[in-house]
Amino acid sequence: MKKRFLLGILTLLLLYIGYLLYIFVLSPKTNLQSIYLIPKDAVFVIESEKPVESWEKVSESEAWQHLQKNGYFAELTENIQKVDTIFNNNHKLFEFFDGRSLFISIHMVSPKDYGIFYVLDLKRIAKLKLLKTYLNTLLNDNYTLSKRNYHDHEILEIYDRKNKETMYLAFVKNQLVASYTHTLVESSIDQYQEPVLGRDLSFIEINKKVGYEDLFRLYLQYDFLDEYYKRFSDKPNDWINRMEENFLFSGFSFDLDDNSTITANGFTNLDVTNQNYLKALQKSGTSKRTIPKIAPKRTALYVSYGFESFSDFYENFMIVQQDDSEQFDSYKAGISKIEKFLKIDIKENFVSWIGDEIALLQIQSSITKGKNEMALVLKTNNKDDAKRNLDFVLKQIRKKTPVKFKAVDYKEHEINFLSIKGFFKILLGGRFEQFDKPYFTTVEDYVVFSNNPNTLKSIINDFTDKETLSNSKDFQDFNKEFEGESSLFVYSNIPVLYNNMYDLADGSTRIQLRKNKDFIVCFPQVGFQLTPEDDLFESRLVVNYQDVETVKEKAQFQERKARPKPKTQPSRQQEITEAVFNLKPIYPTDLNAKSFIKKHANGKPRFKVELKDGLKHGRYTEFYANGVEKIKGRFKNDQQVGTWRYYDDKEELILKKRF
Repeated sequence: MKKRFLLGILTLLLLYIGYLLYIFVLSPKTNLQSIYLIPKDAVFVIESEKPVESWEKVSESEAWQHLQKNGYFAELTENIQKVDTIFNNNHKLFEFFDGRSLFISIHMVSPKDYGIFYVLDLKRIAKLKLLKTYLNTLLNDNYTLSKRNYHDHEILEIYDRKNKETMYLAFVKNQLVASYTHTLVESSIDQYQEPVLGRDLSFIEINKKVGYEDLFRLYLQYDFLDEYYKRFSDKPNDWINRMEENFLFSGFSFDLDDNSTITANGFTNLDVTNQNYLKALQKSGTSKRTIPKIAPKRTALYVSYGFESFSDFYENFMIVQQDDSEQFDSYKAGISKIEKFLKIDIKENFVSWIGDEIALLQIQSSITKGKNEMALVLKTNNKDDAKRNLDFVLKQIRKKTPVKFKAVDYKEHEINFLSIKGFFKILLGGRFEQFDKPYFTTVEDYVVFSNNPNTLKSIINDFTDKETLSNSKDFQDFNKEFEGESSLFVYSNIPVLYNNMYDLADGSTRIQLRKNKDFIVCFPQVGFQLTPEDDLFESRLVVNYQDVETVKEKAQFQERKARPKPKTQPSRQQEITEAVFNLKPIYPTDLNAKSFIKKHANGKPRFKVELKDGLKHGRYTEFYANGVEKIKGRFKNDQQVGTWRYYDDKEELILKKRF
């Protein structure tokens, strides 16, 4: 009897081992790739081979811990936190799943809301019914499990009584799919036999190039980026629109160091049907970035375009435009119109002297709140050639147009006016259309253009004072995270960009910005680089984290202090000091104007002053709001000279000072 019992046990054990051998070794390999189950409208896709290890490293980082204190960010990561909570209470199951490929994708499920979708490759364990049974161990009194069928697949619904939310799970061959949005699970089941994203040749191209080391990989599908952006703002964004038009997919392999600096290396492919500019850039080589020599430290955004030579880029730009005959004809017509009217040669008088880098700068305004200072910087092959050709163009403009602008000297830099409407849009493409009839000056080996001459003055001031990016240790250290040469390089100083955004925002947006400032500026520097490789761009993204108090201590990031409101007019008994003659600087935009007037709210003059070459030169008179004279004196080359007088609102002299 005993022998029979042992024999029966042995037989059952052998049968079970045989069953496992069949499941794991001998059964047909009908495994399905995880990517085939991701619905086609994914904006972002995150992939990890070690999800537990990766998640622990991210969630324990100083940056993540800081961001979790922010209610808005916590809302964004709410679904990830929910999954983390479930599995943290069942660590054995979590460990059991580790070492298996996990995909997380983000989809817009309504105009203002998104859903997160998960795919976990279970390999052959998906064939064990034990796994579904074991899922019951996830549940406690807070959860209930129900089931329903959808297109021949069973969907498990785990309802959270406390939060009144449901997680939906399904097994599709060897894959476990899950989401808090039931339509994403159903969409996955509907499409897995005819996958879209997983069979997209452009996505496959990027997927093959991205490595499998580091924490995780992230893929971005640009077709749906604008829909994701609309969650945050209904206003169109030119940068988002350009990215959507220019790129198809980006793929990055991410890592996180002990200082919470995020680095990502990967590749990006182009939508060649829409974008000629980047295609030409891709064929034109790379260059070193040198414009930081003159870019101010207060630069919020620095966008650099590099090539072996601008002449090569211009030729490639001409060639790739020929793919669209209508566009190319329009481009040639625009160039021809300028050349015939002014009797100039674009290649000789412009293209020939431009060197290997051009850049856009968005600078924190030192003049006016609510406005960004924008500049276009062209590196020259030879600044003397640039001056000779630009002087010739200015001469032709004076001959052919009524524009009579006299060059202005500012701190030994000559400021001129290029009155050619739409020139840079024609020469360099639509992204430069904002520089319409700009002023320009030369700083070292760079020609700088801006619609506002005061922007040029501020750049000259910062260059003279050595307050440039190249003299910023923060920028120097951050720049070392990238290759020295690139085709496209984007650098953003986030605290300075924040100030620019705040100045331009409406009241409700300002409230949100102030509320979330500490969670924005804690990533003080962000950089992105594209370098040509075959038909793709090799891409690199770096985001550094710093303690927010450390960020605020830096001089260029100091909080802006509100100017004190002017005191009421002092009485005769109050002490009047010579400080009343300390006048604020002015910033006339017409450098050839003979005078400058600023008015009170009631329309009466606040002050008026005579000008010469944009500088205060001649009589100055300041008035009370009722029109009575307050201060009188004279300037010479922007300096106060002679005797200045201060009057009360009864026109009686209170104070004099000799300059």
